[in-house]
Amino acid sequence: MSKVVVTFGEVMGRFCPAGNLRFAQCMPGNLEITFGGAEANVAASVSNLGGCSRFVTALPDNDITKAFLRQFKGLDVDLSRVLVRDAGRFGLYFVETGANQRPSNVIYDREGSTVCITESDCYDWDAIFADAGWFHVSGITPAISKEAAAAALDSVKAASKNGVTVSCDLNFRKKLWKWDASFTPRELAEETMRKMLPFVDVVIGNEEDASDVLGITAGASDVESGKLDVAKYQDVARKIVEQFPNVKKVAITLRESISATHNNWGAMLFDAKTDKAMFAPENDGEYSAYEIRNIIDRVGGGDSFSAGLVFALNEGFDNKMAIKFAVASSCLAHSIKGDINFSRRKEVEALMNGSGSGRVVR
Repeated sequence: MSKVVVTFGEVMGRFCPAGNLRFAQCMPGNLEITFGGAEANVAASVSNLGGCSRFVTALPDNDITKAFLRQFKGLDVDLSRVLVRDAGRFGLYFVETGANQRPSNVIYDREGSTVCITESDCYDWDAIFADAGWFHVSGITPAISKEAAAAALDSVKAASKNGVTVSCDLNFRKKLWKWDASFTPRELAEETMRKMLPFVDVVIGNEEDASDVLGITAGASDVESGKLDVAKYQDVARKIVEQFPNVKKVAITLRESISATHNNWGAMLFDAKTDKAMFAPENDGEYSAYEIRNIIDRVGGGDSFSAGLVFALNEGFDNKMAIKFAVASSCLAHSIKGDINFSRRKEVEALMNGSGSGRVVR
C-alpha cells in the first residue's frame, strides 16, 4: 500500500455564476459556492484516484469550516491535522468562467484568513509527516502572507528531514505576492521560492512559471498566442536542476490556449538522473497534445495534473506511465465543474488507453 500524501495550504469558498454569466449579470442574485484551493484540490483528487491523502491547514471555528470538514471527510481525506482556531476568517474567491475569446477572471478575498495569520510553530510538522511518503505544496501558499511563507518553508524542511518526497508546484499568482512592498510580486516570488526549492524533489510548473518565478525561459514560446516551443522545455528543466541539484524530476504542463474553451493539453516529465524528458500524450512516439474543444472548467486544471503525477509516482509508476497518467487525469478534469477532479483511476486509465470518444458507459 502506498504511503500517505500530505498537502498544506489554504482552502477557500469558491463563488461562481451559473454557466458563463458575468458578475454584472447575476449580482445581486445567486452564485454557486464550492470549496477549492490548490493543495486542498490535490488532496481531494489523490483520494478520488484511490490514494491516501491528508490535508493540513488552519481554519476559523464556524459553520463554514464545519461544512468543509464534512465534505472532505466524505471524500476520505484525512483532516486530523487541520487546526480550527478562534482567530481569522474563511478565505473566499470568485470565478467568472470565460468562454471563447473571453478569458476567465478570478477575484481573491482571502486577506486575514486563518491560515494567513497562523504562525508556523502552531503546526506539529514532525507528527504531520510521521507516516507520510509524499508532501505537496504550491507557490500559492507562501504568496498569501509572511506567516504562510514561513510555514511553507518550515513544512518543506520538516518533510525533507523526515525522509518524505517533496513536490512543489511553482504556481505563480501575481495578484497574491504583495506582503512585502519592498519587492515587486515577481521579485518576492523568486526571493521566497528560491529558499524553498533546495528541499524539493519534484518541481512542477506550467509554461510561464519557470520564467515568472525563476527567470528561466523556454525558447520562442508565446503562451498568449497559444504557440509553444515544446522541445525547449527540456532545457528549462535542465536549468532548474543545475540551479537546484537536489531536484530529481521536473514536470511542466504544456497548455496551448486557442481560446477560453479550446485548449491543447499535454506535459513533459524530465528525469535528472537519466537526463531524459518524456512527453505525453504521444502518437506513434511523437508528442501529440489532447485537443480539448469544450472546456467546462479549467480552474484547478494544474492541480489535477499535480494530483495525478503525485498519485502515480507515489504508487510506483515509472516515469513514462506517470506522465501519461497525470496528463490524462488532468484532461478529464477539464470536463468537471469546480476545482476538484472527481475522475477515478479506471476512467483515467481508459483515456490513457485511447478511450476518449465520450461514448456512454453502460
